[in-house]
Amino acid sequence: MSRITDYAFLFQKSFGTSGVNSIGSFQLSQLNSSSVQAQLKAAGINTNSKQYKSAVKQMMSAGNGAMYGNIQGIKNLMSHYDKDGDYINPVNGLSGLLVTDENESSRKKIISIPDSSKEEMYELTKKEFLRENGVCNGDTTRRSDVYNNLYRKMQKKDRLAAGYTLEKYERIYRQAFYDAAKTADPNWEIGKPIKEGALDNVTRESIEAKKSLAQSTVDTKI
Repeated sequence: MSRITDYAFLFQKSFGTSGVNSIGSFQLSQLNSSSVQAQLKAAGINTNSKQYKSAVKQMMSAGNGAMYGNIQGIKNLMSHYDKDGDYINPVNGLSGLLVTDENESSRKKIISIPDSSKEEMYELTKKEFLRENGVCNGDTTRRSDVYNNLYRKMQKKDRLAAGYTLEKYERIYRQAFYDAAKTADPNWEIGKPIKEGALDNVTRESIEAKKSLAQSTVDTKI
């Protein structure tokens, strides 16, 4: 997931020396000046909000004090953050999904997720495994839909860990389908037609009962 890479809407090049130029833009170094703060407040921007502070932090990381911004640009950038100052994923409209250096390690934990999401992932994984003969086809998969559906069911603080957990379930499901296909036909290889009925006796419950989630962190054959 990326943040915002195109800042053309926010910054413009100026060769003036004044803190505020002729079209209403101002140098970023002047953000905390009384005149610019007055403009921001007059425009209805709460400069004490976490949303505003996250937008300013993003602006500063993209430029420097000599670059210019404007009121509308700040409003546009603030719309990319929720009231807690957390980045909103543009794909699903949810926050709490941005992986940072700070949460990279802490997000990697197994938590309880709804059975409905596990069932949805199991059914999709099975369907795509059969359709693609075991090949992971990034062009046709709908797995992102399953993850987004899960995120909507979770509290913001749990979304990253929930996605990590569902990924582990997905892996043990695929491994079980792989093993079943090989059992039905020892000569079967990924990409070749799967023997009819090979996965008929593989249920989600049997997979989860046979292999604990903790074991699923081990690299699989597929």
